[in-house]
Amino acid sequence: MYTALCNISALGIRQVTRPLLLLIGLSVGAHCYAETVTVTNTLELTRVLADAKSGDRIMLAAGRYQAPLQIRQSITLSSLGDSIIDAAGVGSAITVFASNVEISGLTIENWGNDHYERDAGILIEPGCDGIKIHNNNLQGNGFGVRADELSGIKIHNNVIVGNNTLYTLDRGDGIHLQHVVDAEIWGNTISQVRDGVYLESGSNSKVYANQLFDQQYGIHYMYTHDDEAYSNQSYQVDGGYAIMDSKRINLHRNQVWDAIDFGILLNMSKDSRVELNRVEQIVNRSENQIQGQEGKGIFVYGARDNIIINNHFAYNDIGFYMAMGGEGNQVYGNQFIDNFSQVKYVGDAQLEWSRAGRGNYWSGYLGWDHNLDGIGNTAYRPNDNIDKLFWLYPEANFLMDSPIVVVLRWVQRQFEITESSGIIDSYPLLEQNPVFSL
Repeated sequence: MYTALCNISALGIRQVTRPLLLLIGLSVGAHCYAETVTVTNTLELTRVLADAKSGDRIMLAAGRYQAPLQIRQSITLSSLGDSIIDAAGVGSAITVFASNVEISGLTIENWGNDHYERDAGILIEPGCDGIKIHNNNLQGNGFGVRADELSGIKIHNNVIVGNNTLYTLDRGDGIHLQHVVDAEIWGNTISQVRDGVYLESGSNSKVYANQLFDQQYGIHYMYTHDDEAYSNQSYQVDGGYAIMDSKRINLHRNQVWDAIDFGILLNMSKDSRVELNRVEQIVNRSENQIQGQEGKGIFVYGARDNIIINNHFAYNDIGFYMAMGGEGNQVYGNQFIDNFSQVKYVGDAQLEWSRAGRGNYWSGYLGWDHNLDGIGNTAYRPNDNIDKLFWLYPEANFLMDSPIVVVLRWVQRQFEITESSGIIDSYPLLEQNPVFSL
């Protein structure tokens, strides 16, 4: 009889009620009541969502459905065709109040832009663990997906588009997670938003294989720890990957190009690893550019105890910019290629950028390798007192490669009595690292 009742329920027949089963002494699991229900209009959808039981699967026929919608049971909401959820410019389109909800295959559009109210295409309320959001198309002004105080969310293979007619900071983030643990975000294409993926006060996230463009920052960590990002592509952005006040972030094998401010930012972060990233064409082309606004391949600001190794920094205004106490980091195995300034260091210490006899590759290094070990015989200084003069007087940059400046640099090296501050690479590499196919 148990099997028969389950089969009846699977056919969508609810005439045999739970109270009746209890009266006859049968205990049947909730999964026996799960239904697959097809709806064709907003009125049906609202009613079915209100009556849904855990495990139900709600399928939307092609058509337009009016939001707001609320999900209060652990159900699956998906599409049979071109199903559009329209929020009419107000509030969130779908709000989730239950764990283990799956949302897929929908087009969600035109939600509100009240950031205080957390307006989103999909808003997940605190405590709703194990959410899955995939293969959706979302376009609206506020957050694409917003979640707070939960764990185990998976967001993948969605297309999220904001509104590029708004000022960048007035847009919502594509994916905004706050106090979220064990998030996994992959395969999404996110554009025209504020930040592509914004993570705050969470931990143990994985963000990989996303395409992020036309936004402020591709991935933005704030007060997080033990996160990983890899194989992402970020372009046409202000900055690629921002790690702020965070620790133990593993940023590896990502790409960023065509940015204005920075490729990678380490701001007051620590114990992180930045490895095998490819950073190119970080150039600020604005007119009347003032000191400090140059495009930076990597910008280290007050960040300590990080490992920055085997990265590729090429064709940027500045390859590596360090300021405000960023001295305590390991920097080696990187390649600096044809940056307008290879390094800009604002500080008074002398820093060694090599480890265990291995330094970095510098496209401007001129030296010999007498013992043919692939390492230059003379140390390389990517900036000196002449460079500092150009930083103080940028209007003289046109003289940087003139014969008189070359002579001044040679004289400085010959007659320098005390060790100057700045960067020194005692073991410059003479060959580029071939492992940059991401």
